[in-house]
Amino acid sequence: MNGLQTNNAPHSSVVVPHFIFGAISLLVLAVLIILADESLLQAYFNTKLIAITHIAVLGWASMIVFGALYQLVPVVFETALFSEKLAKVTFWFSAVSVLFLSYSFWVGSYVTLLPYASICMFLSLLLFVVNILLTYKNATLKNIKSTFVITSVFWLLITELIGTLIALNFKFNFLSEIHLHYLKIHATIGLIGWFVLLIIGVGATLIPMFLISHELKEKKLTFAYYLVNGGLIVAVINWFLFKNELIDYLIPLLIISGVLFFVSFIYDSYKKRLRKKLDVGMQYSMLAIAAIFVPFILIGFIVLNTSFEVEFIYRIITFYGFSIVFGLITTLILGQTYKTLPFIVWLNKYQKLVGKTKTPLPRELYSEKIANIQIIIYFVFIASFVIGLLFNQLLFIKIGSYALLLVAILYNVNIFKMITHKVKSVEND
Repeated sequence: MNGLQTNNAPHSSVVVPHFIFGAISLLVLAVLIILADESLLQAYFNTKLIAITHIAVLGWASMIVFGALYQLVPVVFETALFSEKLAKVTFWFSAVSVLFLSYSFWVGSYVTLLPYASICMFLSLLLFVVNILLTYKNATLKNIKSTFVITSVFWLLITELIGTLIALNFKFNFLSEIHLHYLKIHATIGLIGWFVLLIIGVGATLIPMFLISHELKEKKLTFAYYLVNGGLIVAVINWFLFKNELIDYLIPLLIISGVLFFVSFIYDSYKKRLRKKLDVGMQYSMLAIAAIFVPFILIGFIVLNTSFEVEFIYRIITFYGFSIVFGLITTLILGQTYKTLPFIVWLNKYQKLVGKTKTPLPRELYSEKIANIQIIIYFVFIASFVIGLLFNQLLFIKIGSYALLLVAILYNVNIFKMITHKVKSVEND
């Protein structure tokens, strides 16, 4: 973590609450998946599955990402966060909004509660976007990596705007197409525009840093940027205006091509790395990068095959969302948590003691044994869910559900072990 700039880093009170809420959300998510039971094998737009998706995307993934981004802004933008006070207000507003929104979906209150919950969620995300945009305005470094990050934030705002319109439509009925049509746009922009672009921007910054890789060809990232964004723009224009099935074949081709350039960049970083041994955090990260193609292969499969039974297509679509949320996003977050949070806690507790006393390493703030057990159980979760979703086997879904619960418990143990760490030092001779 020596490559991370700390001069402009925000106070830990800005960042740490996001990791706490995210960790607890992962635990709640695991419990809800257990309670959902056979609903997981039903159509992807059932109330419980939509509630679970929003807890996963907003309560777990986005909340962790918000906290991490506040810490990484000095690295990616080379400037301090515009407003730490605004970030704290945004956290509490977002936390309440996530719970309100997810509850509205879980109980199926689409007319009574959902419109108001969605407005709250939109306003809270708007505050986050404004803070990041104003921070970017003051940035001294504006390169392809920071461009990825700021573009992903733009797509986040579009995602939530469409989601809010869908929610309001349940009450006021003003949209011309059925909800599922707009839900497809909402999900695609959110998962690809927000998460995948953000992963590329931050991943291209941090992974070479952690691997200690130099002399990489950043032109590959430029190609990735224009191809992925080109695919998203084509998708939005086509789905809103033309609805041309032939154009639908072009969309995954553009996005997959862009992702290929990013993966090639990471592969170059891996080959040129000076740090040969991968710790648990980088093992998770490399696994996530390896899994990045799965959702796009599935989308190609859905586009090219229309002769399968409707129920099977529904399960494939659920599997597509699962592959992004858990195969890619969650895997990467679980790994990068063990790279970022220990450093954040260490910085807060030990920075002033450097040179005065002997201090522990950041990785010594959590249990590597627990982290290693966690990754094994996580493999069980992934494998079980894949089998359950593809072959319509509820038993494997249940096995995977309880495996995820164990993962969430172990993750929370390490999170709170780091956050509650007490300063330990030995005077130098």
